[in-house]
Parts: sequence; structure tokens; C-alpha cells
Amino acid sequence: MSLCCGLLQSHSDDSSNVAVPLRMLEVFSSEKTYLPVVRDPGAVVWVLEQVLHYMVQHGYYRALSVLIHSKLPPSVDYSDLVRVPIAKTLVENVLKPLHFTYGSCGEGARQRVFAAFAEELLAAPFSEQILQLVVPALADAQAAFPFEPFLDALLSLRGGAPESCVSAPWLFYFVLTVGESHLGALSEEGLLRYLRVLQAFLCRLPLSPGGPGCQDASDSEEESEEADRRPSSPESGRLSAPRVTEECLRKLDSKRQTNALLGLVWRDSAGEEAFTLMASICHALMVRHRMMVPKVRLLYSLAFNARFLRHLWFLISSMTTRMITGSMVPLLQVMSRGSPMSFEDSGRIIPLFYLFSSLFSHSLISIHDNEFFGDLTEVAGPRRPSMMPFSLEELVVLSRCLRDACLGIIKLAYPDTKPEVREGYSLAFQSVGVATSQELQQCVQLQQKRWVQLFKVITNLVKMLKSRDTRRSFCPPDHWLSEQEDIRADKVTQLYVPASRHVWRFRRMGRIGPLQSTLDVGLESPPLSVSEERQLAVLTELPFVVPFEERVKIFQRLIYADKQEVQGDGPFLDGINVTIRRNYIYEDAYDKLSPENEPDLKKRIRVHLLNAHGLDEAGIDGGGIFREFLNELLKSGFNPNQGFFKTTNEGLLYPNPAARMLVGDSFARHYYFLGRMLGKALYENMLVELPFAGFFLSKLLGTSADVDIHHLASLDPEVYRNLLFLKSYEGDVEELGLNFTVVNNDLGEAQVVELKSGGKDIPVSSANRIAYIHLVADYRLNRQIRQHCLAFRQGLANVVSLEWLRMFDQQEIQVLISGAQVPICLEDLKSFTNYSGGYSADHPVIQAFWRVVEGFTDEEKRKLLKFVTSCSRPPLLGFKVGAGGLPWGHPDGGRPLSRGQGPRLPRWDVAVRRAAPGLLLPGEVALTSKERPRLTVGVQGLRPAGVPGAPPRPSPGEGAALTVLTRVASPGSGLIPLLESEETAQGLRRLPCLRL
Repeated sequence: MSLCCGLLQSHSDDSSNVAVPLRMLEVFSSEKTYLPVVRDPGAVVWVLEQVLHYMVQHGYYRALSVLIHSKLPPSVDYSDLVRVPIAKTLVENVLKPLHFTYGSCGEGARQRVFAAFAEELLAAPFSEQILQLVVPALADAQAAFPFEPFLDALLSLRGGAPESCVSAPWLFYFVLTVGESHLGALSEEGLLRYLRVLQAFLCRLPLSPGGPGCQDASDSEEESEEADRRPSSPESGRLSAPRVTEECLRKLDSKRQTNALLGLVWRDSAGEEAFTLMASICHALMVRHRMMVPKVRLLYSLAFNARFLRHLWFLISSMTTRMITGSMVPLLQVMSRGSPMSFEDSGRIIPLFYLFSSLFSHSLISIHDNEFFGDLTEVAGPRRPSMMPFSLEELVVLSRCLRDACLGIIKLAYPDTKPEVREGYSLAFQSVGVATSQELQQCVQLQQKRWVQLFKVITNLVKMLKSRDTRRSFCPPDHWLSEQEDIRADKVTQLYVPASRHVWRFRRMGRIGPLQSTLDVGLESPPLSVSEERQLAVLTELPFVVPFEERVKIFQRLIYADKQEVQGDGPFLDGINVTIRRNYIYEDAYDKLSPENEPDLKKRIRVHLLNAHGLDEAGIDGGGIFREFLNELLKSGFNPNQGFFKTTNEGLLYPNPAARMLVGDSFARHYYFLGRMLGKALYENMLVELPFAGFFLSKLLGTSADVDIHHLASLDPEVYRNLLFLKSYEGDVEELGLNFTVVNNDLGEAQVVELKSGGKDIPVSSANRIAYIHLVADYRLNRQIRQHCLAFRQGLANVVSLEWLRMFDQQEIQVLISGAQVPICLEDLKSFTNYSGGYSADHPVIQAFWRVVEGFTDEEKRKLLKFVTSCSRPPLLGFKVGAGGLPWGHPDGGRPLSRGQGPRLPRWDVAVRRAAPGLLLPGEVALTSKERPRLTVGVQGLRPAGVPGAPPRPSPGEGAALTVLTRVASPGSGLIPLLESEETAQGLRRLPCLRL
């Protein structure tokens, strides 16, 4: 028999006569040869096992491989099996040794037979004969290929040997092809073996550099069948290892494969091993082969199975490890502490955690707020089962665990000491074939990379949950704050160094490589300490774990450090000087502060105003005129009447989609300009009352300019409700008469826009309504105003780094822009009010003034504050850090009160306000208890003179107290005569206790 095998291997020429040795092999491996002699079927099996085992050990499959390639043409395929006798004979001879158990040949005999079959016949790369004839023939159910024993043999082979990676794609292709006809007959244990084989092969396949080869539309039957096609001929160059890998991934994504795998994990008897293996397979698909969840049936199906996600989280939270003390501690707790974890433990939890975070994140995209919060009664139609795998109470606990896990991974990323490989760790690696220190170091780096990959998906999930909580709170107050992190503005001084600020702008965790201990960007700056690196990672990835007040302080310190670098300390250093006509504030500012004229708006700006008659408005700009100018400019630019912004039903601002129709193709320049101006207000720590829509702020802060459908409710609640109705509509969707178009009615002109190519001819049906819903939301939220938002964001980033602004969410950034809607603390205001010119907190006028103000309503206090600071809301961090309290002084430089002068009512002088913003002047009015009504009336109309929107001129004697506060000075006082007529002045002089 050995001689016959040798003869067959030597006859590689197709003209050689192999009939004799081939016939001898057939005869001596047939039961018919031995039954007449032995007559005992059991003994016959024993003889055949001995013969076949001997033949396999002496090159049986090598001989068959030679015959297949020499006697069969490359064009042969499975359909020719019946018409070509030698083809049928060869296939039968291939199968014959595989059907025996070889129990009489010693332990491991059957595994050796399968190993020879795999290594000698299925050697890489596949020839056309193997690919088109042998593989399909063995995959036929009638061939009765022993698939489950073959899986056992594969698992017993040396899977970790480097040489096995060479043949992995082709052998994996064979397993997937043959397995399709046997998966339904596998036992639960057999399916577990199948999962183990898939896990082993996926880790040895060549990497997929360009992403998956999966079809984009995996829902059609035609494309599903396409997944089962064989790789094309080698002439087309499609039989390379990467191409076969793509074919394997396509086969793994077939419906039959997916259903078999899902059936295993959806069984009630599915245990931890099944979930762990499935998680490892999915982890390899997503991380190693770059497969996206919506592109793979297996991943997509698991993402929307609430039971699977719940079970997955249960396994993650219940995994334990034995500590050095012998106690069992949850792995999740070890991770949250940032404690080092063994390679075995990390290999258990990382795939599960990665899969859970990825799948849950994907499912949250499709779960609308009403379903997330359980408001299913808001949607018409019968109630459907919720896709939410967790209740709100469970999400509170889950989100806390996710937050702590992220913080723990940051500690693992930036350890206190350089990690060293201990002897026990080295022995563990050597036991799996890693012998050299270089290979060991590569394994450690791979482990670190896996932590970074896990960190990214967990933070993405945490941010999605935080975004939901921001739009509509479901977590208790201070839930997102962490006691683990004590980040304070005065403890991160190194981050204010220019080089560090530059690093912050361009680095996020994992973006430039895993877990680097220093930041090397070619700048002369001392490296950040481990603590500062952790703080930087938290502030860039999880800023919401730090209290809002501390983040505001950090932001203001960053701005201050940057301002010191740009502006310096001198008030009259190089800056920007502009002359603006008050009646044309927006037009002049747009022209003179354009990027071409003033590329750097971080410089100090000095404004010279011209009144309506073209005459100079007296006064030196010490900051007050600029703040007044910027405040009026922003109010003008964001005014809906200007046309660049519109308001939602709630009065919130967002870009006007029809702006192009108003100003032409230059509309983007206006948004860039407005973005710069808003950035300048933030840069100068100036509050402006501009209420922006939440989705617009999210677009500014996000790393992507697009937002999802969940923000549509803040733009158009009616459209949002209609889309939710369409999603749950039980009737015939086509009867609604919808197609893939939207109609815009801008400026009275109707325009039909296709949501996709040929959309007007595509009716909306039950099959495609989800796509329609997301396309409509994407058009309204993103496509329609994409250029507007991009230009605005670029302008904003021209002045203030977006990385700094991303420390805040959409609600917090609104507070940063406009201040918080909180009551004004008069005690804080009193504590930080500056007095001069003979006044103090104990002066009778001052005490009387505060007594009157204490009796104001909150609205009246806001109007007073707006008059002093241009904003009705108090500074974010109080008057100590903000614009200060109410400075008091005299128009003549602070002369003391002369004998006989009565107490003076606080008055406002525009000229002095320009020199020192927020300065109140005492007027010559006796402040008694009777004066409160006049002061109150004055507060109702507080507005600096000359500013658009000032109160109408009062008639003589009527509303005079209002005029005392808003129009002040007399002809000879050395100040600007702000009274608009002598008649009004005469009316003021007739007031009792009033001397001008």
C-alpha cells in the first residue's frame, strides 16, 4: 500500500497510467474485500482502520491531491461529478478514511487522519479543482461529511503555530462552506465547538485594512445568495489571502450562518461560555476586521435583542477574579479602580464589554426618546414591545458603572509606574508559544491597544446616555460627577502653558497611538506628569465628571492664559481700532472685522462710534464702548429680522436654511463672521442673551457636524411627532401617498427636494419607512443647514478652541454664553461693589439705595443688572470672578461731597461707562422712602442713551425719574449733554428735591 501511494505521488503527468496503483488502493480499502474472509463486521472495521490509518500516514492524501490536479482539468466543477467517473472516484476516496473512528489505532489516530486531510489536500492556496469540485462535493449533505469530528480535530491541532496562519483563510473557507449544510444537525455541544473554531480562525485571518467586504444592502434575498458564491478564478487575481478572507466574512454573514449562531445564544440553556465565545467572535469582527454593526446580520440582530443585551450585562457585572487575599472580587470593580488585570481576566471581560457597549450604542440610535423614557402613549396606534433592554432605574446604575469603568481605564492607560513584566507573566506567555522578550513586549502593547479600543466604545455609550440625560433628565442631581476625580482649576496649572494648550487642541485619548506616557509634539514644553495626563484625558473625554463650576474656571484660565500671550498686559499695546456707525453696526463690523482685514480677533479691539448724524460720540474706549458695541452687534446679527437665524416654536435660534436666498452665495461668510463674534464674546468673558436651539449647539460641539433624529423635537416638534406616528403606523403605509421628497416653502416659493436619487419615484412603504424617517430628520437637521453650521463653527473655532468648548454640553454652553437663570444674590453684589469719591458701604445714600433695591422684584433686579453689565443674568461664578459689582463714583473724577449737597441718587453716565464699564454715578436727588416708586419706574426702562431701542422721550415732568437714571448731566457739567431737549431738562428741574 505504501508503494502504491508512492507511485501515485510520482505520477504527476496526466499522461501516466495510474489505473493499477489506484485500483489496488480501492480494493484494499473496501469492505467487500474482507467480508468474505473475516465475516465479522467489527473485525472488518478493525482491519480497514488499520489499513487506512497506515495509508494516510504514508501519503494517501498527498497522492490523491496529485491525482486530482493531474487528472482533472481546472474547468471541472461539482456539476461534472456524475459525468466524469474519475472525479467521482477521487471524491469517494477522499471521504473514505474520514468515516472511521480509528478506535483500534490508538489515541489521537482520528485527529491525525483529519490533520493529514487538512494539511495535504486542503493546502493553501486552493486550486480550481479543490475549490470548484472537492469543496462543494464534501459540502453536499449526501456526502455525509463527519463535520463535528472534524471540528474536534481542528481544535486539537496546534492552532497557535505561526505556520497555521498561512492556510487559515482557505481552511476557514472550507469550514464555513461545509458547515452550512450541517449546522442544523449539530448538537448544542457541537455548536459550541463550531463557535470555538470560528473564534480561533477569526484571530488568525489576515487583517482587513480596507474594512469589510460585506454587502451594503444585506436585506435583499439576491444579495444574501450572493454571499454564498465561491471566489472567482485565479486569473482574475481574486484567490489571494485577503480576497479569500473577504469571502469568508461574506459567508459568515449569510442568513443560515447567522440564524444558527443566534439560535445558540437565544436558547434558555445558553451559558456563559456561549456568550463569551459569541462576544469574542463579534469582537474580532469589529476590531480586527473592521466590521460595522449595521453591515453585519449577526451584529445587527444581536443589537436589537433586549434579552441578549441584558444577559451580556449580567455576565459582565457577575464576572469575578480571585485576589491575592483569596477573596473573589468582581472584574468590573477591579477595572473601575484602575487596578492591573491579568491577561486571562482581561481576555474574559474585554470582548464582552466591547460587544455590549457597541451593540447598546447602536440600538440607542434607533430608540427614540418617547420609547427610551417609556412615553409610548404619546404615539398613536397599538402599543408595541419596547426595544429598551433596561428600565430607567437600571440605566442609572448601569451608567454609573460605565462612568467608573472609563475612569479606571484612564488609570490603566497612564499608570503611576512603568509596567514591568513579571516572571509569572512571562511564564504564562511562554506557555502559549511567546518565548522572546520582543514578542512579549508586542503582546503587552496589543493588550494596551485593546484597552484603548474598549475605552472608545464605552465612552461613546456613556456620552449617548449623558446626552439623553441632558435633553431630559432621568438621573439624580450630580449623578455624573465622580468622587474618584478631584480636578480643580488651580491644580492643572501645567495645562495653561501654551504648548500644553496646543496639545489639547489636537490630541484625544487613543488618537495618536495607545497609552503614550508623554506628549511629544515638537514643542518646547516640559512633559505632563501622570496626574496631568489623566486630567487631560478626563477633560477631553469625560468632562462631565468634573463639576461645572470647575470646568468654567478651567475654561476662563485657559482663555486668560491665551489672552496674556496675545494681548499682553498693556491696555494700549497693538490692537484693532475700528470706527463704526451706530446705525450700521452690523454692516460696518462685517466689513472692517472680516478675516481679510482682521485675521486675529483675539487682539484687543477699540471702537469709535459715530452717531446717526455722522458725528463722533465722545468718550475713550476703556472697554465699555467695545462691550456695548459687541452686545448690539450680536443682537443685530442674530435678530431673526436680519435673516441669518430663525426661531423655533420655543423662540430658540438656529440658522435660517433660506439665508442663501437673502444674500446669495456669500451667506457662509456671514455665518463665519457671526461665529467669530460669538467666539469673541466668549473670549472676553462677556455674557450675551442669545437663546440657541439645543440641536444647533450640539452641532457646534460635536466632533461631527451632524446630529441624529433625537434632536428633531427641538427643531420641529410637529414633524417629529408625525415621523413617530409613521414609524408605528399599522395600516398600509403606501396609502399615505408619501415619497422620498420634502417640500421647502421659503419666501413663498415651494421647492421639492429629493431625499435620495430618484426619490420622487420611490413610494414610502412599510419596508423602507425607517430609512425615510431618518432621511427626513437628516435633511432637516443636517443637510439643509450643513454649510451654515460648518461656517459658523469655523468662525467660532477661529477665536476659541472647540476642544475647550467641548468640556461643556449643549445646556452648559448656553449657560456659558448667556449666563444662568438663577436669582440675583444681592449680598454677593454688595460684597463686590467698588465705592469711590467719598462713598462707602456705610454711606446713607448707599444704604438707602440698597434698601430700595432689596424691595425690587427679580425682574426689576435683572433690569438693573442689565443696565450695569449689558446682561440681565449674574456672572457664572459670582460677581467676584465676573464683571464685579456696582462701581460708584463722580463724573468729575471723584470729588467729595461739598457742604450743603444733598444725597445723590445713583445715575448712569454713558461717557464714563465707556471709560469704565459698569459705573454708577450719584445724582443730586434725595433718596427717601418716597423715592422708591421713582427708582422702580426708572428701572423699568433702563437703557443707555443713544442705543437703539432706548425708551421714548418723556414729556416734561412725566416719567422724570426714569430720565434721571437714563439721561444725565447738564450743560456745564463737563459731561456729554444727553438730554434730548431743553424742554425735558426743564421738566426735570421742576421735580422736588432735584437739582441739575
